[in-house]
Amino acid sequence: MGLRLNREEQVERNRAMLLAAARRVFLAKGYAGASLDAITAESGFSKGVVYSQFASKGDMFLALLEERIAHRAAQNEKVSGSRSGAAGVAALLRAGMRDGDAEPGWAQLLVEFRIHAARDAALNERYAALHSRTLKQLEAALAGIHARAGRKPRQPLHVMAEFILAFATGNALERAANPAALPEAHVTPMLIAAFDIDD
Repeated sequence: MGLRLNREEQVERNRAMLLAAARRVFLAKGYAGASLDAITAESGFSKGVVYSQFASKGDMFLALLEERIAHRAAQNEKVSGSRSGAAGVAALLRAGMRDGDAEPGWAQLLVEFRIHAARDAALNERYAALHSRTLKQLEAALAGIHARAGRKPRQPLHVMAEFILAFATGNALERAANPAALPEAHVTPMLIAAFDIDD
């Protein structure tokens, strides 16, 4: 006989299952095309269970985004944590591009959500707070890369972080039209040159 979950464990398990279902529906249908009914059906839970966890579709997406931010921050730390200078920045950029290539649907979904949130003040405020967290984590990775190189950044770290995220958004849009656009071998040296960083 299996172990019974306590109430808190059951709630966490349900939440994880709902988010997994939401992710599948968002990736298949896009943010606008996804509905709470479709997510509920995909999850196998009742609407009561869904609404006990999330007040809206936007809540679900932001919860997924929060998980994604934590995953990317850990990935950035892993790839850049021991590197310095241009090699560290290159590792950071390559990891971001490969992450986008591995799941291009997520990058396009995020662009779609950002456009939607920009027209909804309350949702945009919540998105902006998570985006700020992403920027701070990226700034910290860049600060470490520079510190290990024994150099002061030639550009403000927050601008470098914004530039990387802006490139990621543009890259997602270009690759939606042409998956071979902006090859990593050409783009990485261009971005490093823009940061004016060397080994």
